[in-house]
This record gives sequence, structure tokens and C-alpha cells, in this order.
Amino acid sequence: DVVEIPLETKQFGRIAATTAKNVIRGDIHDAERGLMLREFESKQKELVTGKVQSIDPQSGNVTLEIGKSVIVLPKSRQIPDEAFTENQLVKVYIEGVKDTPKGPKAMISRTHPGLVKRLFETEVPEIYEGLVEIKSVSREAGSRTKIAVHSIDENVDAVGACIGPRGARVGKGVDLLGGEKIDIVKYSDDI
Repeated sequence: DVVEIPLETKQFGRIAATTAKNVIRGDIHDAERGLMLREFESKQKELVTGKVQSIDPQSGNVTLEIGKSVIVLPKSRQIPDEAFTENQLVKVYIEGVKDTPKGPKAMISRTHPGLVKRLFETEVPEIYEGLVEIKSVSREAGSRTKIAVHSIDENVDAVGACIGPRGARVGKGVDLLGGEKIDIVKYSDDI
């Protein structure tokens, strides 16, 4: 059962009050970390848009604001010779999530082949609907990308669907990747 005992708060000393405040703050901080970790895990292997907050001139790292979080895009995961400006919107791929002592940390990239795959899923309705399947993506970030596609429906041209009318769909992908050349080939089981 529950027994209620009335307490006079004036009975507590300064140390007890400080301890109680720290325990409550700690619980709130843990709850926020858990919420942030779940949010990142739900977006893992997804394409997200971030706003450039700052660019470190020494290391070349870019700080992005994604939702309520601030995440660093390291120079090693940026497309070579790519220039950023403050307040620019940038699409990045969430590779994975790590729970560090300083809190959850999302690993983001602009060089991962998954970025191209997700870009085409958003640009090509046939891929989104499941009529065309991306079998493989090979990428040399900043230079070229090769995508192998396969059509589940024989009436749908997989390569043509990805290129789009007058190259509109593949053109959007090229623009978002800073002029990277994208080749789309028909997938074959025969190596």
C-alpha cells in the first residue's frame, strides 16, 4: 500500500536540495539522450536534409543542423572539391548511429553509395513503387557513379525510367551530387 508522510521542505538543507536538483536534471538528460538515439536510429540508412551552420577553415569539417540536432560532416565524408556556404541546404546520408559517452552520434556522409540509391528512390516513382529495383551502386564520389537496375515488370524499361524524359530524373541526381557523372546500366546475372 502507499503511506503518505507530509514533509516540510524547510527541513531539507542546501546539500539535499542540490542533490535532488542534480538527480532530476540527470533523469531529464538521460530521457533526452534516449529520445535522440531513437530518432537517429529511425532515420538510419535514410536521406536527410541539413542546414549548414558553420565551416571549419582548418579541418574543412562542416557543421550541419538536422532537425533539433547539430552533426559534423567530416572532410573525409565530403565529395572532393565540394564547397559549402552558410545556411545552404545539403542532402546527407545517415550511415549509422553510435551511442557515445557524450551522447548519441549520427555518422553522416555525402560519399556513401547509399546516398545515390536514396536519391533515385525519391526521384524515380517506378523505384518507389517497386517496379524497378536498384541491384547495385558503385561510386567514386565526385567523379562517377554506376547504377545497375532491373525491372520486375517486363513492360517497364528500367534504364529509361531512371533516366527520365530528356534525362530529367538523372539530371536532378547529377545536380544534387555537384556534376558527378551517373551511368545507368541494365543489371545482368551473368557476371
